[in-house]
Amino acid sequence: MISIIIPTLQEGRLLPQILDQFPADLRDAFDLELIVSDGGSTDETLTIAERHGARVVRHDESRRQTIAEGRNRGAAEARGDILVFINADIRISDVRAFLTLIPVVLSRSGVAGITARVHVFPEEEITADRIFHIWHNTYVRFLNLIGEGMGRGECQVLTAGMFRTVGGYNPSMVAGEDYDLFRRVRKRGKIVMLKDITIFESPRRFRRYGYLHILWGWTRNALAVIFRNSSSSEEWEAVR
Repeated sequence: MISIIIPTLQEGRLLPQILDQFPADLRDAFDLELIVSDGGSTDETLTIAERHGARVVRHDESRRQTIAEGRNRGAAEARGDILVFINADIRISDVRAFLTLIPVVLSRSGVAGITARVHVFPEEEITADRIFHIWHNTYVRFLNLIGEGMGRGECQVLTAGMFRTVGGYNPSMVAGEDYDLFRRVRKRGKIVMLKDITIFESPRRFRRYGYLHILWGWTRNALAVIFRNSSSSEEWEAVR
């Protein structure tokens, strides 16, 4: 079984796009389960998730849940042998090819995890998006080649056994939890970037803050992960 785990918070606008990619016939064909791990949404997120056949994990505490906690709670409920962590604001270029490839790649000797290239939704992409993402995808591939380990939270795939072995996501991390996880996974084996699959993401955060601001934030959090085993951000603002 493959478990698709999606952390959410007020994702009623974009969540249908990704859930529509996993209709009932596809879930049956690939022995697939959908898990939406929600951080306390008050919009239509939960209704949309249930309507699409997803199992919903709810965060009912008054404090704000980190995205790392959301991912971990989804994983705790997962029954799959393979865990696929994606975000709510993405689409997959070819979902059938993606689901076909991941068990094959994970079965290869020495492979511990999978990621994919990330680009902005084609209908919203501008030149700055393309330049930045070409550079960043190359950077992610480089980090994995030199043994550092990297994969954005838009697409992180590993076996349930590997996830348990490395201890899952660090629940205290407000940001950089994806980098931290794959740094630890890379110590157990190779991380493969799929050649023929692209993850398309919403540019909403880039439009709000701009690439220089976001790159500086990513850099600060990455350095905090490396040197302090923590994130530098005190809170990650949800852009909706």
